[in-house]
Amino acid sequence: MGRILVGTASWTHRSLVESGWYPDGASTPAKRLTYYASRFPVVEVDATYYHPPSLSTVQGWRDRTPPGFTFDIKAFSLLTGHPTRPASLYKDLRDALGAPPQRNLYLRDVPPEITEEVWRRFLDTLEPLHASGRLGAVLFQFPPWFPIGEGARRYVLECARRCAPMRISVEFRNHTWMDEENREETLAFLAEHDLPYVGVDMPQGHPSSIPPILAATSDLAVVRLHGHSDKWTSKNIDERFAYLYSEAELEGWAARIGEFSEKVEVTHVLFNNCCEDNSQRNASRFRELVGGPAGPAEWDRPDGPGAAGGPGAGEQTMLETG
Repeated sequence: MGRILVGTASWTHRSLVESGWYPDGASTPAKRLTYYASRFPVVEVDATYYHPPSLSTVQGWRDRTPPGFTFDIKAFSLLTGHPTRPASLYKDLRDALGAPPQRNLYLRDVPPEITEEVWRRFLDTLEPLHASGRLGAVLFQFPPWFPIGEGARRYVLECARRCAPMRISVEFRNHTWMDEENREETLAFLAEHDLPYVGVDMPQGHPSSIPPILAATSDLAVVRLHGHSDKWTSKNIDERFAYLYSEAELEGWAARIGEFSEKVEVTHVLFNNCCEDNSQRNASRFRELVGGPAGPAEWDRPDGPGAAGGPGAGEQTMLETG
C-alpha cells in the first residue's frame, strides 16, 4: 500500500475560522497553519488561484510547518485560462497593461512579455517550498471551455515544462477529456509524460462534471472531494461546497482509495467541501478509515503508515468509482 496523505483545501476560510474548529490560541493565520499542520500532513492552497502569493508569505508557510509537511498549490487563474481580475495581477504589470479595472482578463488579452513575467514570478515565489521538500504539486485545474485537442495537450505540456523541476497535477473540467470515447487516450497522454491525474468527486450532470475515476498516471495521484451540493452552480462558495460526507460515503471512498493506493507511491486526498468545518471533520474521519498519518512526524516511524511504496512513474492504471 502506498502512502495516503489526507488533508483539506485551505486553512483560512472565513466559515472555518468561525466554526470553532481552531482552539482559542490559534488566533492568527500563522498560528492556524501551525495548528493545522499538527493535525494533517498535507494542505491545498486555493488562495493562489485568486492572487499570486508574495515571497514572504510562502517563506512563512515553510517556516511554520514541520519537515515532511506538504503543500499542493493551485495555479494562478490567468495561467490556467480562467478569467482573472486585473487587481489580482502584480501592480507594476497591471499598470503596464493598462487594463480596465472592472473587466476580467484572459491569457489571450495579455502580451507575451507580461505573460512570461507572471510565470516567472509565480514560480519563483514557490521555490522556498520546493527547496525545502514541502511542495507536492502545482495543481492546474483547467476550465470547462478547455476541451480535448492537440492544442490543449500542447498547453498542458507547456505548463509542465515551465514548472519543472516542480511537478504539476492536472484536473479537467471539460467532459471531453474523460468521456468514454477519449478517456483512455487522455490517461495514456498523462502517463506518457508522467503527469499526475487529479480524480474528483463532484456533482454530475453539469457541463463541468467529470466522472469519479481514479487513475494512476504517475507515482503521485491526487483525489479532490468536492461534495454533492445541490447548489453547485451557485456563485456563493459557502453554498456551492456546503456538503458533509456521510459515514457510508467515507467508508466507500476509503475502500476505493485504499485499493487504488497500491498502484502509486503517494496519494493526496483533499477534501474541498469547505463550508464551516465540514472538510476538517470529514478528513479526520477519512484519515482514521485509511490509517493515514495525523501529521508528518508519523512518517518517520519505521513501522509507520508510510513504510510501503508503489510502482514507478508513468504506469497507467484506472479504477472507475461511484
